[in-house]
Amino acid sequence: MNTNERRADIRDVVGFFHLPGAFVSAVPFGSGHINDTFRITMLAQGAEARYIIQWINHHVFKNPAALMANIERVTAHLHRKLAAAGVRDTSRRALTLVPTRTQASHAVDADGNTWRCFKAIEGVRSVNQIEHPRQGYEAARAFGEFQKLLADLPAPRLLDTIPQFHHTRSRFDALRAAIAADTAHRVARAGPELAFVLAREAMVDVLLAAQQRGEIPERVTHNDTKLNNILLDETTGEGLCVIDLDTVMPGLALYDFGDLCRTATCPTAEDEQDLAKVEMLPEMFAALVQGYLSSAGEFLCRAEREHLVFSARLITLEIGIRFLMDFLQGDIYFKTHRPGHNLDRARVQFKMVASFEQQEKQMHAIVQAAG
Repeated sequence: MNTNERRADIRDVVGFFHLPGAFVSAVPFGSGHINDTFRITMLAQGAEARYIIQWINHHVFKNPAALMANIERVTAHLHRKLAAAGVRDTSRRALTLVPTRTQASHAVDADGNTWRCFKAIEGVRSVNQIEHPRQGYEAARAFGEFQKLLADLPAPRLLDTIPQFHHTRSRFDALRAAIAADTAHRVARAGPELAFVLAREAMVDVLLAAQQRGEIPERVTHNDTKLNNILLDETTGEGLCVIDLDTVMPGLALYDFGDLCRTATCPTAEDEQDLAKVEMLPEMFAALVQGYLSSAGEFLCRAEREHLVFSARLITLEIGIRFLMDFLQGDIYFKTHRPGHNLDRARVQFKMVASFEQQEKQMHAIVQAAG
């Protein structure tokens, strides 16, 4: 089922959920690569209310029910912790699931598609590209706060919605397999990019080995901390709410910090074709470090602090590997909008890796100065 077909069925989908009032409109919403998202407007007692309805991509998330069980637990815990801390506007600081008419967390339509609904958060914005250091500070502070609030999430362990999602050795080995298979006959078009990755194989085991030695603990992490997964207050600029919770599962805190550095220190779009514009901005990195440590600093261990700089380089390499592998396999995972789109994305990641490498000494000095 393509997006247009899902849009045609959206009135039926709205009917699955316990939404007051009459349906007014549904429009595509957001810029995600994986799921399809719609903003729904309902009219009840003369007032409009908005909701977010999403189709969960079951090709990527093989067990949508398990994914939604995670999200139910996480959002409920966030609301409890915020309320216990005396936060009044919890509905703006944590996502709120809207149940189905049968009080379930999600609905499954006649074609087997899984849908969910959240209350929309008003008076907020998200940004795809960093505009000024304050945004970086607020995003990093909010992601650190998110990790801190979930640090005492009761057992059992969250389910892995995508097994080995940030397992960098597995990603590297999968790329080697994609090169050998060359199913889309594209390996010849990616020679420099493949050489760049293969020359950095030693990087992929560093955090995994530290975790295996017990130096870095497993935590509940977001695992997809792009800048646009933070909602910022339109008036104050405060980082309010972490969104896109599909990959919230056990992981390393460093994965979250590294992925935020990947997007929030780069002044260009993720698919910029003029690589001369792509570089790590040290003032943005400094803002991220300060914001993240202001909330996460109290629970990070020494090894996590020592690897903050490395995490930016590693996760950027990993995301580049994922874009490159999707290109080699014929663009079967990420949505694309032009020929070679995933290769362009991979090139941006690798240019950022190179920029991190060139500025590594300055980055370490920034972390040390932040305490």
